[in-house]
Amino acid sequence: MTLSLKGSSRLSLVATRAELENLISSGDASAAAKVSADLLAIVTVLDSSIALRRALTDFARDAASKVELSKTVFSSMQSGKAFVLLSSMVSLRWSSPRDLGDVIELLGVEAATVAVEKASQLDQLESELFAFAQIVTKNPELRATFALRSISEVKKSALVSTLLSGKVLQTSIDLISFLVDYPRGRSLESGLNEFADIISARKARLIAHVVSANPLTQEQTTRLTSALTKMMGHEIRVNVSIEKEVVGGLSIRIADELIDGTLVARLAQADRLLAGKSA
Repeated sequence: MTLSLKGSSRLSLVATRAELENLISSGDASAAAKVSADLLAIVTVLDSSIALRRALTDFARDAASKVELSKTVFSSMQSGKAFVLLSSMVSLRWSSPRDLGDVIELLGVEAATVAVEKASQLDQLESELFAFAQIVTKNPELRATFALRSISEVKKSALVSTLLSGKVLQTSIDLISFLVDYPRGRSLESGLNEFADIISARKARLIAHVVSANPLTQEQTTRLTSALTKMMGHEIRVNVSIEKEVVGGLSIRIADELIDGTLVARLAQADRLLAGKSA
């Protein structure tokens, strides 16, 4: 999901994403799924009241009073990890009241991806969301049905369950159901694409692309995998490619993060420093 977050909200996202990882990394798939469901439920409540969003993001109010307000509104969740995360979030700065809900939705979907990742079903989830988006795109009647503001008094998620129960992962049903009942200003296809982007980003962060001048021994690979897993806060798979051009050291890329310790990179950095001194 691409969020147009400004300074304060962007920093708050970084902090809360790291906290979410800590909260769910050691638990099982069902625990992560529960956090996801609770976070998405929080989003629906926040979306229903601009006054609540403003109250929880008003930095002039002290954090304790905002946590107490959260306890009143979300009393059924107080013992859960999602509420722990929410309590931290309301003490942070947000550039816009809406950003709080947008980030909680993002984290809710990320928690769902962690749940299926723990069950080794991440690829399946991604393919199922893509397949459903294709079905909706090719079926104008179905698309029109989901685009309606209401279908009598039955939630549109009931139709999703009828169509998909027993055929796809429960997580797929849950995420699609959330989108059809609470589109948040998006078309279903757009929402599915945003959720698919989150899954793809998670997959990218599970793999470290390592470039080395020489082959790594099994022991070196194991130590590197352990170090990167500790640094990232979740299990990392290491793919090693050999390129003599790097001369020495390692270049490691995880998603959009680059850790370049090659001799070539260090020499280039030295050259820039020397050029700056002579200028």
